[in-house]
This record gives sequence, structure tokens and C-alpha cells, in this order.
Amino acid sequence: MFPLLDELVYTFLLSISPFGEARSGIPYAIFNDVHILLAFAVGLTANILVFPLFSWIIDKFSHKFWHIRFYRKGVVQLCRRAKRAVGVHNQKWGFWGLMVFVMVPLPGTGAYLGTIAAHVLKLDRKKAFISISTGLVISSLFMAAVAYYSNRGLDLL
Repeated sequence: MFPLLDELVYTFLLSISPFGEARSGIPYAIFNDVHILLAFAVGLTANILVFPLFSWIIDKFSHKFWHIRFYRKGVVQLCRRAKRAVGVHNQKWGFWGLMVFVMVPLPGTGAYLGTIAAHVLKLDRKKAFISISTGLVISSLFMAAVAYYSNRGLDLL
């Protein structure tokens, strides 16, 4: 009934999921003929929501499940990965290191791992949120531009 609404909902869900974030949601929308600005706005909004939602989940539930060995082992492994990936950059460049880490459009460098890294490294929440959000804006702009011009190129064929 509302095909554009369906595409926007899919874009939002792809952009908030840990499997692709806005790096998959925005191109999905653009390749399905959603206007680039609308695709960018929906994808970026969903991806920025990751930080406050995931931070809340980490704060509220982590200590409740810590006694479960399987959970504790997985969290420790994920925290080591986040600290190893971001730790060196963050200690040298702080705000900018976390932003660049989130900005790079590669698998495993998005808002989820950035949020975990900010939590593990005990960064100030406001600064971490601004850093992660800035990285997401730059990454989303890049993905929107690449998807838009790729789609235009495909239209010419």
C-alpha cells in the first residue's frame, strides 16, 4: 500500500542492526529509488540511535548476566577486540581516534564496536557520543554519495 514507507522501514532496520548499520541501510534505500536525502536522514538517525540504546543495554544488563560463564566469556572477548581495535588510536588521538575508527566504512568499525570501546575505555559519554556521531555522519555521507553515483551509473547502462 505504501511502498516508500516499506523501504524506509527496511532502511531503518538495516541501519540500526549490527550487521550493516547505515553502511548497508543507505545504499539499500538509494538502490530502491528512495531520495538520497531521505535515505541519508533515516539511515543516519537509526545508526545514531545505536549509541544511547546500546549504552543503556550495557549499563542495565551487563552486571545481571555477569555470573553466567558463557556471557562473561563472550563479553571479555568482545571487549578485548574493541580495546585492541580502538585502544591505540584512542590513547594517541582521543576524540579523533574514536571518530576515525567509527568513520572508516569497514566491517567491525561502526557504532556498536565504538560504543563498546567507549564503555571499556571509560570515556566521557558526551564526548564519546559526539565522536561516534561525527564518524557516523562522515561515513554515511560517503556511503550515500557512493550509492547515489553508482545507482546513476547503473541507470545509464
